[in-house]
Amino acid sequence: MIRRLPDGRWFVDVEPQKGKRFRRTFKTKAEAMRFEAKKRLLFSDPSYQDIRDIKDIRLLSEIFTDWFNLYGHSLRDGKRRYTALQAIASAVGDPVASEFTGVQFAAYRSERLAAGLSPKTLNNHLGYVKAAFNELKHLEHIAYENPVIGVRPLRLQERELSWLTTEQIALLLREVKRSENPHVEIITLICLATGCRWSEAHSLTLDKIKNNSVVFVGTKSGRVRTVPVDTKLLARLRKHLERYRTMPYSLSAFNRALERTGIVLPKGQASHALRHTFASHFVMQGGNILVLQKILGHSTINMTMRYAHLAPSYLIDAVNLSPLNSFNFDSLTTDN
Repeated sequence: MIRRLPDGRWFVDVEPQKGKRFRRTFKTKAEAMRFEAKKRLLFSDPSYQDIRDIKDIRLLSEIFTDWFNLYGHSLRDGKRRYTALQAIASAVGDPVASEFTGVQFAAYRSERLAAGLSPKTLNNHLGYVKAAFNELKHLEHIAYENPVIGVRPLRLQERELSWLTTEQIALLLREVKRSENPHVEIITLICLATGCRWSEAHSLTLDKIKNNSVVFVGTKSGRVRTVPVDTKLLARLRKHLERYRTMPYSLSAFNRALERTGIVLPKGQASHALRHTFASHFVMQGGNILVLQKILGHSTINMTMRYAHLAPSYLIDAVNLSPLNSFNFDSLTTDN
């Protein structure tokens, strides 16, 4: 018997064999029906064994392969995740997955951290392992709990976002214009005009120019994003794409142009500084932070809030709301 409870959950009461009765509650009716069917099959077919009654001796690498075949292959970065998961399995000695522990992962993380791997990369690895076990548990492909569920990510030191001043933008544009690569200038301009990533700009094609806007597909978040563009720049982009059709990846040409300017940016923030520059100038000129979230395609507002401190009202409040605001600075003295 399956019935719905007042709180919305589903209750199963099944007795597939006299004296063998099972009762459980589930969030969905599908889960309840699956549980009832398994219990009836368990007692009607002697050859059937519930996964909970079988000692699972599959290795960690095998479990990760199952994850990829069952689900991971459908992810945009599935192959990259799978490669990382297999490397993790090898690094920890490829134990039986059901005996793998959070302590083993923590030890792996400590070793890799000491070897120079960044905390952010190791947090990504933890996320991949957690997600793989969670998905396999959801699919009822494993019967045990996620072994790394209690492992917390490393605390990261927030990096300062690098953005270009108006003078630096002008200097950069002069250098990209000098580039022998025919695509680097227009890609740079699109990044500065829309806040898109370099990979999103270089993937644009003529059919992605619509209604005075550009449409970005294949984005990091997987969502399609439409951003309006100045009509003159859009006309220039259309003319460029009519001539070349596609814009091959030109990041190395951009990096050379950036180097010629003498502008120094933190490691890993070369072309991405264009995205930060758009966002920073947008906020500094009074742009709405929620609108910026939509333009940049951030899945949560937390990412966008990194730029909030640049808002004019924020900067003014830093002075007006200071605890020293009521003091007369001329009357303040400093002890020598």
